[in-house]
Amino acid sequence: MAARLTGVRGVRAVALGGSRARGTHRPDSDWDLGVYYRGEVDVPALAALAAEVTGAPVEVAGPGGWGPWVNGGAWLSVDGVAVDWILRDLDRVERVLADCAEGRFEVGTQPGHPLGFWSPAYAGEVALCRVLADPAGELTALRAAARTYPERLRTALTGAAWEADFSVGSARKSVGTGDALHVSLCLSRAFGVLVQALLAHHRVWCLNEKGAAATAAALPDTPPDFADRVAGALKALDAEAVEAAADVVRDVRAVLDAGA
Repeated sequence: MAARLTGVRGVRAVALGGSRARGTHRPDSDWDLGVYYRGEVDVPALAALAAEVTGAPVEVAGPGGWGPWVNGGAWLSVDGVAVDWILRDLDRVERVLADCAEGRFEVGTQPGHPLGFWSPAYAGEVALCRVLADPAGELTALRAAARTYPERLRTALTGAAWEADFSVGSARKSVGTGDALHVSLCLSRAFGVLVQALLAHHRVWCLNEKGAAATAAALPDTPPDFADRVAGALKALDAEAVEAAADVVRDVRAVLDAGA
């Protein structure tokens, strides 16, 4: 399938991503294929190939069809096996990798990413993928470069942990009014920022929010019971929970400051 995808106009490389690339998959896990393209990609040709391999019409979302960061792709079922095609603009991925090397990142609004899409995820996808088809060697070269976590990005993401303090302060102002939505959003944001900072501190790429807290909790130096403390604060959403969240922020920032 990867070889045939690279025959579509615009497609330059295909990689296996997700849990199957990292060896953490379950028997029922999807197969995620990153379809890297330059310029315009021939979406009708992708749809025709998808219909051929599945035996039925498949809707293929072109660039931007799934949002500004996830981009586009298709959900396929091949002989009962779920296979996802995920479009990635290779020019944009290269720009993000260059930004990461300089310690720059951005967080964009994206459906399916409630804490926003953190641009270094593009670099992490490349670093952790298995290249399946890459006729010109472009993705292979990027993967080699992304295997080393940029120190400037590490500094930028750990330094951004100040926002967690700010978010908890905002929650503290709202908790007395019973505004559970605002409190939950503020605390979720605070914990999401801390997770990004902890992973960066240990030079671990973060691809999305799912499972990120558990990953951070398992890292050396992470404050004890980190995941349980996060879950407890998000369940309670009262004044005591806000102060418990403040304690978590304090403990994590102490770890980050010690390792700066």
